[in-house]
Amino acid sequence: MATMTEVERMVFLAEARMAFIAVEWGDRAPLSMPVWYEYEPGGDVLLWAYADSLKSRLVRAARRFSLTSQQVDLPYRYVTVQGPVTTVQPAQREWVEALAVRYLGTERGKAHIADVFEPGSLAIRMRPERWFSGAFLYTGVDESVRSGADGVVASHLWQQSERNSVK
Repeated sequence: MATMTEVERMVFLAEARMAFIAVEWGDRAPLSMPVWYEYEPGGDVLLWAYADSLKSRLVRAARRFSLTSQQVDLPYRYVTVQGPVTTVQPAQREWVEALAVRYLGTERGKAHIADVFEPGSLAIRMRPERWFSGAFLYTGVDESVRSGADGVVASHLWQQSERNSVK
């Protein structure tokens, strides 16, 4: 099984895919459930949850979780990130709607949020500390992406390195 480069992992994670989180659940096996998420290369993973949901209660208690995003068609690929929760704050309806549009398209996304959005929903941020990836029957991506020459990814990586160097 091949792994992906750092840039390939970030590009993959930034694409709109179903993902699953896994979070500690006391003396039980970890809770694993599907989520919609957002990620920009070099940044935090951001997900939406209802404030009173089991998912949000466990994430707030554990203060960390894992997220796995996968490609279910050939070539099979996945990226898993693990890290601490950096913020939990009220989710703005506009952001939640944009997240739904990312996954469902404009018409369906807006209609879905009109039906299910609850004030008090939460936006949960996690800073990826550990990365795991795999690629099955995968020959890689365009060399410009592999080398980091892709403008968007290179820009995000540069901004992240600038933020880290200021600390």
